[in-house]
Amino acid sequence: MRTALRLLALPALAATLMTGTVAQASGFSCRETPIVRSSAVLASVGRRVAQGQPLAILAIGSSSTEGIGASAKDRTYPARLQALLGKAWPKSRVEIANAGIGGEIAPQTLARLKTLLAERHYDLVIWQVGTNDAIRGGDLDAFRAMIGDGIALVKQAGPALAILDPQFFPSMKEPERYATYVAAVGEVARREGVPVFARYEAMNQWHRADAEAFKAALWTDGFHMSDAGYDCLARDMALSLTEMATPTRPVMAQSR
Repeated sequence: MRTALRLLALPALAATLMTGTVAQASGFSCRETPIVRSSAVLASVGRRVAQGQPLAILAIGSSSTEGIGASAKDRTYPARLQALLGKAWPKSRVEIANAGIGGEIAPQTLARLKTLLAERHYDLVIWQVGTNDAIRGGDLDAFRAMIGDGIALVKQAGPALAILDPQFFPSMKEPERYATYVAAVGEVARREGVPVFARYEAMNQWHRADAEAFKAALWTDGFHMSDAGYDCLARDMALSLTEMATPTRPVMAQSR
């Protein structure tokens, strides 16, 4: 099975992204890099891929999942991720349900997550969480507890889980407080053995590399992601998911 996974995950994904190791938009260059802060593997996902079985993924969260800032539904990160994984894993029918609602905070998303998991089975949940909580502020311990509750809920329901942490944007008013929420997501996830797509760190690195070009990764409001930003995020996530589904190649914390 390991050989099969290796054949599926590595050459297939390389071929998928061969058309542009660097995707560009208005000077912004996306260099696909795994962004998972974990050595965890998604063994159940890997087994389904190796057997050519369908893969049902639930993407849930707020505006970044809904796709505010994208020019069309097929430019959101879940849609782009579905397309990329479909090419990387051609024997498996990959379906990503977009359950994003802009403006939500963790308790609201958690309530919907409970309902959605009761309605049907998913093989993987990608939970985007923390941005609006960080902006609004509040009880950080309560936020940590909420993340823990969400992780427990998904584990009890059965799907694999990966968390997408908050985005970086240069105009944040209280960056130190915002960063504590980002760190809290990582702390709880690490404690529970759940991989995190380190979006905040990745986007911060995009910005540090070229602050002017980074503007193209954000929408006109300077907060939500743009088509280019969502596409780059999806590419990074696709690489991460492919590696996590390959037990012989665990994904470690990455830096650019």
